Amino acid sequence: MQYPKPLGRLIGELSKLPGIGSKTASRLAYYILSMQDQEAESLADSIVDAKRTMHFCSVCGNLTDQDPCAICSDPKRRQDMVCVVETQQDVLAVERVQEYRGLYHVLNGVISPMEGIGPDDINLRSLILRLQKHPEITEVILATNPSVEGEATATYIARLLKPSGIRVSRIAHGIPIGGDLEYADEVTLLKALEGRTEL
Repeated sequence: MQYPKPLGRLIGELSKLPGIGSKTASRLAYYILSMQDQEAESLADSIVDAKRTMHFCSVCGNLTDQDPCAICSDPKRRQDMVCVVETQQDVLAVERVQEYRGLYHVLNGVISPMEGIGPDDINLRSLILRLQKHPEITEVILATNPSVEGEATATYIARLLKPSGIRVSRIAHGIPIGGDLEYADEVTLLKALEGRTEL
């Protein structure tokens, strides 16, 4: 189907978003066109404003509109532990649990030799400098995803930090609550067995 040029452009731009196929992009475009002018302008303004004002925190690498970010500048957070995650979305996931009260470091990626991404291509150097600059940090929690790249990145960081004497821990991976053993893959079962705790 041939769309009018402005509509086709809108659909094309929306379909570039992750997880948005051409049908969903088309539905979103038609919805946007049905919005009141003020609502559509507010949506467009919020996109432009977020793009202009959001940047990476100079301390942890999280997305923020202030520097340092709200977490890094919160005096109530524990200053002796840093949770290392892959993305800003991972910070939000850990924060939803409302149990972790330490600081974060966002790698903004993982080591992936297959994609040509090495240690120098992620936010790793600033982690090392941060740990050298702040001797009060006594533990680094590696919370990368349980993917091949996430595991490789966690292993690389653990080996890198081992000589420093800083405690390096890894979040447990395994069978989710409500999950069945028969449906778990071998790697998940292995991680569940390795991460077992005494009762």
